[in-house]
Amino acid sequence: MHADNDAERAAHDLAARRMWAARELELQDGVASRAQLILGGYTPNDIRRSIRRREMQAAHRGVYVTHTGPLTWRQRAWAAVLYAEPAALCGPSVLEPKRTDDADGPIHVAIDHTRRLDPPPGIVVHRTVGLSRQVFAADRPPRLKLEDNALLQAREATSEMDVIGLLTDILGRRGVTTDAVRTALGRHPRLPRRAFISELLADADAGTCSVLEHGYLSRVERAHGLPAGTRQSERSTPTGREFRDVEYETYGLVVELDGRLNHDSWSARGRDADRELDDLALGGRATARIRWQQVFGTSCRTAARIAQILAANGWQGAPIPCGEECDLPTWES
Repeated sequence: MHADNDAERAAHDLAARRMWAARELELQDGVASRAQLILGGYTPNDIRRSIRRREMQAAHRGVYVTHTGPLTWRQRAWAAVLYAEPAALCGPSVLEPKRTDDADGPIHVAIDHTRRLDPPPGIVVHRTVGLSRQVFAADRPPRLKLEDNALLQAREATSEMDVIGLLTDILGRRGVTTDAVRTALGRHPRLPRRAFISELLADADAGTCSVLEHGYLSRVERAHGLPAGTRQSERSTPTGREFRDVEYETYGLVVELDGRLNHDSWSARGRDADRELDDLALGGRATARIRWQQVFGTSCRTAARIAQILAANGWQGAPIPCGEECDLPTWES
């Protein structure tokens, strides 16, 4: 009688464990680690048998998927996280790609900086200080919080333009606010360009563009020998007083700086600004609208266009290269 009860309890326990494993597999897109399968009642022989029967395949060492065909992006993401666990998706893998062409690249995962891991092909590992405070664990598979992920990528950015792009891409996305990014900065005390990022956030909060204004002054105007414009000149309009960001009054040109930071069409606005500058250079209209791309991405080209507009309105000077690597186009006055 006792033996029957023990067998019944064992069978009930195995059934419960298998149900748990089935639920985990469903939640994880058919991917599970060896440890999860063992916890779910599978023996090593069960796993080997399932592989022989083509009911399962190994995605990585110790990670399995319940079919033998190609893995979807989400299955590859789960396999990478489970292989490296405890880990979280990060970098370009923090969100599922929208385009099929972007789904074949390696999966990026973050692990704690105290660990060492030699990943297999298809997985890129980033060692991160204080990982547990940066993970949005409620997502499946787990990923870094968007604000922490942006700062992780900012650490490897090669230019201020890259940093601006990272911030504009996340602000407003999934409820990410400037306060959230500012809080995340506290988790990255050794982050390069930390002061620059803080200034960008302050501008976004205040509705100003002092970082962009200073960038235009130092990278476009002064670096290329353009005449000095007047900052924040006041004028009266039918709707009240206005302040012009930069005015070259002698030459009939006003430069307005658009420093908005949000991910909605920011790159498209940059392309629009390029077209506006081209039109100004050809037609000599009165106002040039300058955005991040024109100052931090293509400052030399912007300087040439502004110089062309100024020259059309009477400036007798010529722009100068800002350095040995300046790509200022050939100047024709």
